[in-house]
Amino acid sequence: MENQNSNSKLKSIIAILAVLLIGSLIYIFKLTSDAKELQTVVTTTKSDKEAVLKDLAALKSSYDQAIAENTSMSDELIEERDKVVKLMEELKKSKGDVASLSRFKQQYNALEVKMKNLMEEVAVLKVKNQELTTNLDSTKVVLEDSKKYNQVLVGQNEELAKTVEKGQKLSITNLKTAAYKLRSSGKQIETDKASRADVLQIKFTIAENKIAKSGDKVYYVQVIDAKNNVLGDKATITFGDTSLTYSFTSTVKYENKTVDVTEQLKGKDFAKGTYFVNVFDKEELISKSSFSLR
Repeated sequence: MENQNSNSKLKSIIAILAVLLIGSLIYIFKLTSDAKELQTVVTTTKSDKEAVLKDLAALKSSYDQAIAENTSMSDELIEERDKVVKLMEELKKSKGDVASLSRFKQQYNALEVKMKNLMEEVAVLKVKNQELTTNLDSTKVVLEDSKKYNQVLVGQNEELAKTVEKGQKLSITNLKTAAYKLRSSGKQIETDKASRADVLQIKFTIAENKIAKSGDKVYYVQVIDAKNNVLGDKATITFGDTSLTYSFTSTVKYENKTVDVTEQLKGKDFAKGTYFVNVFDKEELISKSSFSLR
């Protein structure tokens, strides 16, 4: 009887130990599964965090490249890039749990959409800028060609003006001088003796010029004797930095046709030797000749 009771107790103890053993095994299995699951979650979370950081870095690189191209949207691009940089710093400091990673992914997706929109605008601006640059280059070429053409025209006009100016100048020809003796009757007798001369007669011809300006023309006649003295009025006139001492002036009414001019210079005690006669149009010497008295 006692043996039976002992066996029953032993069986009960063994049954209890078996139940406890099974329970322990189940608990240990659950702990192991939970640990593996936790490790998987941690590993996955860490990988996701690195992936998001990598995506944000690529986003920042795209902004940096766009900003370096100096587009008209640089300020807006810089603002968006700074948002990316700020989000990267926040992500690096975060614990990387599932909830926070989800929030960071949402923010990244929003930033990515914004970037794509901005890049499309940048692309449109690039095309417009290229078209504008092409138009500006074409305009520059046209302006350069016009400038060169204008310079040629200016040069031609200057040459033409000089040609016209030269063409408008009157030519003096047949400048001749002779000495005369005056008779009491008024008759003049040509002489080559200084002691007999009473007057010097200067004659010249103004040639025909159809493009010259018509009107009164004033010429300054200078007669220099053998002693280098200016005869006649000995008046002096200044043209800029040039001074001219002349014997008399000759005013001629010119109407674009040939004009013969005769002037006389009275005097006495003419010196023997060679005389020089110069005709000036203002300060410009336009004709000269010489003669001698013995």
